Amino acid sequence: MKPFIMFVVAAAITCVTPAFAENAQITNLQILIDKVKADKKLLIASNMDLTDQESKDFWPLYEGYQKELEHLNQHLGGLINEYAEAYNKGSVPDKVAKDLINESIKTEGAEVKMRREYAEKLSKVLPAHKVARYLQMENKIRAAIKFDLAANIPLMD
Repeated sequence: MKPFIMFVVAAAITCVTPAFAENAQITNLQILIDKVKADKKLLIASNMDLTDQESKDFWPLYEGYQKELEHLNQHLGGLINEYAEAYNKGSVPDKVAKDLINESIKTEGAEVKMRREYAEKLSKVLPAHKVARYLQMENKIRAAIKFDLAANIPLMD
């Protein structure tokens, strides 16, 4: 699982860098993102041990979760870019810092709310231990991404 996590982290960092890339770089980035999504789905599938019926019910929920997670990631990427722009200009003004704090907390809250909603939906189609296993895998992947982001984003002056 370590190579996959490193791949996800690399893709996440690439996804939140400022958008100054050439078309070829954008195409390569999309290929990387598509590969990460496919690898993640394969990782989930190989660890869920779903029956045919569970699989039929699980995968549409998985796709919905990933779609909502992508929206949250895009918002987070925007916040990181906003911070990078302010940081690169020198000391970040208090107004910008307050806005970033509020948006960051709002995004984290939206992620918790989404996870709670999907835990409930998943609980209707899977046994509790499989719901927990899936959420654990999602949590581990998110933790690795957030760790790497935290390590690479400088502290505010």
